[in-house]
Amino acid sequence: MTTMTEASVREFKMPDVGEGLTEAEILKWYVQPGDTVTDGQVVCEVETAKAAVELPIPYDGVVRELHFPEGTTVDVGTSIIAVDVSGGAAAPAPEAAPVTSAAPEPEKKPEGRQPVLVGYGVAASSTKRRPRKGPQIPVQEASAAIQSELNGHGGAVATPAAPVVQERPLAKPPVRKLAKDLGVDLATVVPSGPDGIITREDVHAAAAPAPEAVAAPAPVQAPAPVPTYDTARETRVPVKGVRKATAAAMVGSAFTAPHVTEFVTVDVTRTMKLVEELKQDKEMAGLRVNPLLLIAKALLVAIKRNPDVNASWDEANQEIVLKHYVNLGIAAATPRGLIVPNIKDAHTKTLPQLAQSLGELVSTARDGKTSPAAMQGGTVTITNVGVFGVDTGTPILNPGESAILAVGAIKLQPWVHKGKVKPRQVTTLALSFDHRLVDGELGSKVLADVAAILEQPKRLITWA
Repeated sequence: MTTMTEASVREFKMPDVGEGLTEAEILKWYVQPGDTVTDGQVVCEVETAKAAVELPIPYDGVVRELHFPEGTTVDVGTSIIAVDVSGGAAAPAPEAAPVTSAAPEPEKKPEGRQPVLVGYGVAASSTKRRPRKGPQIPVQEASAAIQSELNGHGGAVATPAAPVVQERPLAKPPVRKLAKDLGVDLATVVPSGPDGIITREDVHAAAAPAPEAVAAPAPVQAPAPVPTYDTARETRVPVKGVRKATAAAMVGSAFTAPHVTEFVTVDVTRTMKLVEELKQDKEMAGLRVNPLLLIAKALLVAIKRNPDVNASWDEANQEIVLKHYVNLGIAAATPRGLIVPNIKDAHTKTLPQLAQSLGELVSTARDGKTSPAAMQGGTVTITNVGVFGVDTGTPILNPGESAILAVGAIKLQPWVHKGKVKPRQVTTLALSFDHRLVDGELGSKVLADVAAILEQPKRLITWA
């Protein structure tokens, strides 16, 4: 019989904080066993393949147990913290407990609509698992059994026992697919995961062939030596989180989209003067004004003049998807790796609005608080390698995008200006694009327009 204490414990499970994420690493716990928590309070910070995210608890109570230490990577759907809610109003459990009795009690429907915390799914009381159908007795066998009863007991027919309803094995969708691919019946698999959940290892173990009997024992072989490393000369860092996702995305992009990169070196002396003037403008007071702001605006104007560059390739449907909006990505280097958040609908923003959005994007990225939503849906990207003193590079496309502009360092160089060699502020731009979507003519026009605007910033007024 379940005690009152056990019934009052709620297990909070790792949610999917992005789109289709399967795991997250626990970076930091903000609570410890014995602490009191309230609905909506942040209890931990986790790092997914896209960003660091803070997780709020969906009910009030006292922390009973933290199931995993900091630094552990946990699958989505796995319980990470237990909270005793007996001291306050108990919220519905995230997932219904498995039915163990033969005759379950009738379900009590809650009055009114229950609140649902976005990202954690609906309460378990709103759904039920469909029981697996038990083995059915063929009609011929059933008739034979009834006839036997009639012959042996003078016509008295025994009532057949009710078929046993088997509970559906607990497993995540990827594990079910794996079992289907390997031809493994989940009902025959012994679960090893928490709360009786079947893991991928359980399926592989069930699919492994049984060892054959051997007449004579095979000679014992010495185990292979475990490679050792000189920790004083080498440091090995596990690839996970943002860096792991970035690596996979870059490899996929490099070997899927045919990249072409074009370069142009341009005199940006007038742009640098305009930056200094804008810093004194009262409409730009309190905003971040730098060369990147005007470069971003120049790229948006170039896209407006050449809209076909703002597209994506739909491989499944063999279609080119032309975007009538620009979500401008800005590559940002963070302690956790490179991320590319984007400014939604950047094409609609005025220069002050664009400056404000850029400032918020950069500060949020540096704090490691960029949300997964901020890194989804980008159409084109700018990467500013010039901040590291690099002249330029050949950037790799962000997956699903058609173009990326690399901005090199702005340096004082000798330049022919009005027929004379003078010291001028010069930089090199590099535009990489998907050659399935953008041919050489279109890519060249976009890059030439960006360069022309930076050389003569007044074109921002006439072309915008």
